[in-house]
Amino acid sequence: MLLGAGAGLAVSIVPFSTRHAHAQGLSERPVRIILAQTAGTTPDVLARTLAPRLQARRNQPFVVENRPGASGAIGMEAVAKAPPDGHTIRINTSNEMSIGLFYKVSFDVLTDFTPITLLGNTIFALVCHPSVPAANVREFIAWARPRGAEVNYGSPGNNTFHHIAMEQLKLQTGLKMTHIPYKGSAPAFTDLLGGRLSAMFLPMGVALNMAKGGKVRMLGGSTRERSPLTPDVPSLHETGLTGFDAEVWFGVWGPRGLPADIVDKYNADIRAVLAEPQVREVLAKQGVSVRTSTPQELGRLAKTEYDALAKLVREANIKGD
Repeated sequence: MLLGAGAGLAVSIVPFSTRHAHAQGLSERPVRIILAQTAGTTPDVLARTLAPRLQARRNQPFVVENRPGASGAIGMEAVAKAPPDGHTIRINTSNEMSIGLFYKVSFDVLTDFTPITLLGNTIFALVCHPSVPAANVREFIAWARPRGAEVNYGSPGNNTFHHIAMEQLKLQTGLKMTHIPYKGSAPAFTDLLGGRLSAMFLPMGVALNMAKGGKVRMLGGSTRERSPLTPDVPSLHETGLTGFDAEVWFGVWGPRGLPADIVDKYNADIRAVLAEPQVREVLAKQGVSVRTSTPQELGRLAKTEYDALAKLVREANIKGD
């Protein structure tokens, strides 16, 4: 995550018939789905896939608001301060669990939000530039170790998954690679393809497209098990990095104090939407495997994620901007 001084706000309102709302006697107030990411990102696609379908089930307008900035704090704070009445929810990424480890924020990621359901997860792939003489992670480690800090790896910014996953790899292998943080994915991709970076973690879908064109070489997937979306791509765990297991997951949350009946209704509706074959197809194209949960399971997952990130940040001495 990259701390930014400014914050943009993009709002998308799904068309809604107020006449139908009056006929059904339902609230005309829109439900806001707030994101800490920009338009076009995976959480944004998730939100814009869910919104019209939730609206159809509830006969109530749903609004997607993009509130990026301050490493996600702006969007998260908007939800933390919202009334717990069901009219404000957010979609988060697991990366957002780390924000309080790097920056002073006005909320607690574990106690100031109510878990609703897990949405799914996506895995990444470790890739290297074709000039690196490595066909798997064992060969990459053997090549990189004697070169120490001369080996550069990139990320879209400090404390992104791309950064934290590589620091986990460095901690596990003892490599001394140098991190080059960029302001977004595009410039990092440019330098990776140009050979100025030797390696990088990329979303699996992006990595596959680049690898097919011979622009990068895939060394393995980031989770212990192979992704069902890419069954032919081996994991780093099975190709030499024993025990390595890292993913990005997405969840839905409300403000603290959201009543149980509202939580349960959202949980049931979102599960129903995610069961639709068309929705699963859309998300699969984004590299997302659908996974749902109970609110309690999401809460436990978040706590486990936070504890693991805190341990890694401490042991790898990862700093904020």
